[in-house]
Amino acid sequence: MLQGMKKLPIEIQYKEAIEIYKKLSSVNKKIGKLDTVLRKSIVNKSILSLLTLNESVQSTRIEGTQVTFYEIMENKSKKNKSWQQTEVLNYHKAINHGAKLIKNGDVISTRMIKELHSILMEDARGTVSNKGEFRKIQNFIGPDKKIENAVYIPINASLINEYMTNLEYFINGEYHRDFDKKIDEDKVLFDHKIDSLLRIAIMHAQFESIHPFLDGNGRLGRILIALMAIKEKIMEAPLFFVSEELEAERIRYYNTLNETRGETPSWIGWIIFFLNASERMADKIIEKIETAEVLASNGLNKCKTPVNQDVWLATFKEPIATATEIAEITGYHKQTVKKALDFLVSNNLLDKDKSAKRNIKYYNYDLLRAIG
Repeated sequence: MLQGMKKLPIEIQYKEAIEIYKKLSSVNKKIGKLDTVLRKSIVNKSILSLLTLNESVQSTRIEGTQVTFYEIMENKSKKNKSWQQTEVLNYHKAINHGAKLIKNGDVISTRMIKELHSILMEDARGTVSNKGEFRKIQNFIGPDKKIENAVYIPINASLINEYMTNLEYFINGEYHRDFDKKIDEDKVLFDHKIDSLLRIAIMHAQFESIHPFLDGNGRLGRILIALMAIKEKIMEAPLFFVSEELEAERIRYYNTLNETRGETPSWIGWIIFFLNASERMADKIIEKIETAEVLASNGLNKCKTPVNQDVWLATFKEPIATATEIAEITGYHKQTVKKALDFLVSNNLLDKDKSAKRNIKYYNYDLLRAIG
């Protein structure tokens, strides 16, 4: 059974550091390409929200939810939602709120982290009575509710503020007295001055190991990955989404995190795993954006009027929508929008729910498939 953890910074064997930096170089190039592709895309602002929503789905799936991206898109306008749908939409809301705060100049602080947790846990399952507050009791990670079967026991609740302060300085690249550390000649110190992507990898593992809240730590830790990428100007928008890759190798994700804990932590496995996941993430999101770009361009070529073009592009923001919803996006009259939507249906760009008599929905299935 693993118990506790060490404060930052971390020590890496010299030969392991060489391996890490070799991998880091290729990953940074790939992420730079992703940022460029997004900036040049004609549908970047439209599909950004969809990509964020898909991240919300993938991250909550790691925690055991079974809801799909399509189900969220189909039901997000409904008032009565399942707890699974609520958790996904809360995640989406929290990540967008955090991105807005960072763009307004806020640093990633304990105050912000508690604020995001409060949003994340609103009307969700778990210990909602403690939303936005660090735990005051011992928690543990394991297969059941018996602490004797725990895989990992985090630090005592009385140490959380101390460890979170240490982490906060590290996240924001600021010096803290904890970072004054002597190391052996065959080791390298990974402190607050290392490459941003490495700091993000270390931040996530450290936050999960502190486990400061009674519930929601995994989801919030993955939100912090995307937010720190914005803060470090790795990405202009909240698009650094690795949850899909982490969910695909969930056991390896948990195992490599566990290796960073206890009195004799090893970080090489986790950092390489995170860099590989980041590289695959960049490849997949580039493919999604480029597919959406081709789809948008092909549709624009079929559209005969500016109205049809505007309505077509509006479906990239809301791929499942009624004429009323598209009218709100475009500013056109509902009947004008309805005529344009029916034109898009007749040209096999959209599908229409012909069984409905009122609030008829139109579907951009090709986009939904590309994103989800």
